[in-house]
Amino acid sequence: MPENVRVSDVRHVLVLPDRDTAQDVADELSDRFGVTEEPQLVRDALAGEDDAEDAQWLVVVEDPAGRLDAAALDAFAAEYEGWLEAP
Repeated sequence: MPENVRVSDVRHVLVLPDRDTAQDVADELSDRFGVTEEPQLVRDALAGEDDAEDAQWLVVVEDPAGRLDAAALDAFAAEYEGWLEAP
């Protein structure tokens, strides 16, 4: 009986300080890492804060093949004063 092979649902979340920076990172992911699927930009308001000044922005990168190197993504985000969120 053959085993079912499950494609991994790997998702990387880069945390950036503002929307413009997040957009720059999303735009560069294709050139730098060969990401073909459009990353999602998500506003992440800090707990209890409604002011846009207190919002971080997330760049969500789908990586179903699990080919992206987490350490390289973290270093890339650090260039923009951000980081890779731990799974």
